[in-house]
Amino acid sequence: MTSSGPGLLTTVAVEGTHTSVTDTVGESTTPRPERPDAEAVLAAAEALVPELIERSNEIDHLRQLPQDLAEKMAAAGLYRMCAPTRVGGLNLGVRALCESVEALATGNGSAAWCAFISSSSHLNMAGATDTFRAAIEDQRGLILAGVFSSSGTAVATERDGVPGYVVNGHWRWGSGCHNARWISGALTEIDHDGEPVADSTLTRVFLHPDEIDILDNWHVSGLRGTGSSDFVAEDRWVPADRAIAGAAQRGFGEDPIFRFPLFGVLGSPTGAIAMGMAQACLDEVATIAQTKVPNSSRRTLAMRPQLHLDFARSQTELRAARALFYSSIDEVWSKALTGPAGLDDRVAVRTANSHAMATSVRVIDRMYSIAGGTSVYETSPLQRHFRDVHTASQHMMVADSVMELAGRVMLGIDTEGIGL
Repeated sequence: MTSSGPGLLTTVAVEGTHTSVTDTVGESTTPRPERPDAEAVLAAAEALVPELIERSNEIDHLRQLPQDLAEKMAAAGLYRMCAPTRVGGLNLGVRALCESVEALATGNGSAAWCAFISSSSHLNMAGATDTFRAAIEDQRGLILAGVFSSSGTAVATERDGVPGYVVNGHWRWGSGCHNARWISGALTEIDHDGEPVADSTLTRVFLHPDEIDILDNWHVSGLRGTGSSDFVAEDRWVPADRAIAGAAQRGFGEDPIFRFPLFGVLGSPTGAIAMGMAQACLDEVATIAQTKVPNSSRRTLAMRPQLHLDFARSQTELRAARALFYSSIDEVWSKALTGPAGLDDRVAVRTANSHAMATSVRVIDRMYSIAGGTSVYETSPLQRHFRDVHTASQHMMVADSVMELAGRVMLGIDTEGIGL
């Protein structure tokens, strides 16, 4: 690994956001792009929507994001929204992440999903070694991917006097792995007898795409463009400077993003993406209803009373779910600024997210049915959002077990809420 030069950690390519920053090499002051704020990144996401809509069939057929599109999103900061600035992130917080992926999802759910996964994967940079960060911190368009579930092992093994690990693992649901420069897999450190190392701080390692086998097994109904393939490492040795420890072990435990409920960070974007797709379906029906005349009718779809009822109900339900979703995030984030979130905060964020997903599924199902035969064509965003939201709803972060566990906490039956 090599570093191409200093000074680019705090820059991103967002047009119109420039400032004068003292050059770290000399004493002169030169214009450089400033770190974009949440408003600039959200604007970049919104600006990409027309292209995402236009290229949605291409995205689906590739079963991954086109590399040029992934790199464009990365350069706009959409792949590193939450991580602290000192590790190459934009430090924009959970609300900014959710608002940006919600906006992207109005164009394409797969693109939004990849932005979510790469941004959450970028949090692992806080647990990376100084050596690894120094080698890549100047890569403004860095694309990361990773899997949260621990599905691998690592055995400490030196090679030519260099400390490292022999890694084995099979990780599933590797969203965005086809576009990524570095991919991390959660694992357990074991000794040479296969027993877990009790005092290990190792949680995962960074793997280069050339060091793993990415399986061609992402043949699915929805979120086709996420490229969520399995990836496998077999007896792969990696140097110890690519080991990842917990954020607290690397001195990042006081950052608000690590005080916010972990599953809130990893789960909330799923609800935001679903709400973006739901809004897109409402907008699509509002458009086609003006001109579509259903069979056996002389009036446009827009003149049907049932549409009026279903549309108003759906729009209101989505607005209510969105209000709860973001107010819950804001309230818990304000607490995370000064201390760790409590059990009630975890319940609030997780239930609001599950509610957002369930509401979005209902809204999209209604709009898909209302539009009739128009919905089934590949040219219709309704069929794509229908497929994508039903795939997203299968994610463990919004499974029925989340509400079940939250209910036990609310009733005082469970006082720990492990898994929330």
